[in-house]
Amino acid sequence: MSRFFVSGLINIETTLAIDSFPLEYFPVRYPFYGLQTSVSGVGFNIAKALITLGNGVDFASMIGCDPNGAIVDQALKACGLDHSLVLAELEETPQSVILYAPDGRRQIHVDLKDIQEKAYPPARAQRAIEGCDLAVICNINFARNFLHTAHQAEKWVATDVHALSNLEDDYNREFMQNAHILFLSDEALPDTPEACAWYLLGHYGSEIVVIGLGGKGALLAVRQDQHMKRFNAVFTRPVVNTIGAGDALFSAFIDRYWRTKDPYQAIRSAIIFASYKIGTKGAAEGFLTGEELNLWGSRILEAGSE
Repeated sequence: MSRFFVSGLINIETTLAIDSFPLEYFPVRYPFYGLQTSVSGVGFNIAKALITLGNGVDFASMIGCDPNGAIVDQALKACGLDHSLVLAELEETPQSVILYAPDGRRQIHVDLKDIQEKAYPPARAQRAIEGCDLAVICNINFARNFLHTAHQAEKWVATDVHALSNLEDDYNREFMQNAHILFLSDEALPDTPEACAWYLLGHYGSEIVVIGLGGKGALLAVRQDQHMKRFNAVFTRPVVNTIGAGDALFSAFIDRYWRTKDPYQAIRSAIIFASYKIGTKGAAEGFLTGEELNLWGSRILEAGSE
């Protein structure tokens, strides 16, 4: 079992099933069982996935002093996450609304409240970072100080900068400069995934770059091997909502890579994990356990898929 430090957003998420994009105007709709509210957020999704896969997690985040904050506390306890590093110092807990259509497309609306103006005292999390195997530091403002703490403790850092249209983006530059494992999506890239991956390896010095390709799988680039390869998506079960697919890919890759130190096997397992996860409505649902992921890996291998 590995021990991970995770820092990132936690929020109240509401998902709404719609018929298609664009959404036509209706004064009233009745999407029976198509509306769901749960606890989510990139940081929470990753922390919960890593716990489900059989790891220990220290999770640092910020929530509001409001009724939604109490709901978050209950969710943390339910999935076995210690809430001692989750500080209730915001005016309100962040919220999100996700619209999703039968074809898998989704539209995310995120209200961060005042979290981007708040600072997390790095000393509160120093012991957790020093004791971890890997620091997973999501690209939210309050987590920036943890980059320095992890560097001082000589810990590897993994981060996901999501959709990036500028490879020298001011907001994300500090996260990319400190990331040993760097994840992002292909949704807004200024060039081909291959060209962007080579640039990121050379410019920021990451050891591993993974670019999620949605329904086409993922691209993996490894500095040590000077090797890059696309890995195809796999089918495990029908898609319900693709929200959280990137978080799932990221989480499972970290889990498998830290267990095996084999990035190629790790990305294959991560693609399976993400494929299974998107068979559910919410971003923090549908995670396989480590044993279940191994079983799915055997099935896919027997079927001759990559």
